[in-house]
Amino acid sequence: MSAELAWFKSSYSDSSGSACLEVAYVQRKSSHTIHVRDSKLGARSPRFAVPVDAWSAFLAYAAREA
Repeated sequence: MSAELAWFKSSYSDSSGSACLEVAYVQRKSSHTIHVRDSKLGARSPRFAVPVDAWSAFLAYAAREA
């Protein structure tokens, strides 16, 4: 699965490398999905996927609570 995903470091990650997320966006005809993993582990990292709407809601919440 990771070979088809174009991972990039989240803008919400810190610059010291201690709390970094990588995300990948997949757009298909019927769904849009955000994949998330720990950048320190790269391809070996556990990952999860959520619908774009759920990710957007999480980011809005995180921005309010930051």
